[in-house]
Amino acid sequence: MYQRLRDYHVPVQVLDEIFSNESDLKTLSDSWKALEDGGLMGDEIAEEVSAVILDELEDNLVQSLSDDIKK
Repeated sequence: MYQRLRDYHVPVQVLDEIFSNESDLKTLSDSWKALEDGGLMGDEIAEEVSAVILDELEDNLVQSLSDDIKK
């Protein structure tokens, strides 16, 4: 999972954080398994999951910048 997500440009720091947190890793593993059960293959799953992770990172960055401007 780790390397496949790296192949789709998820930053190392983000993956290290996910993989070091038991709850986050379980969520990722469960999601990965659900997509496999839905018929997707490894690269397809990595593409889908990485898109979600990167979208969340972008949303968090925008929120952080917005909070900084308000201060």
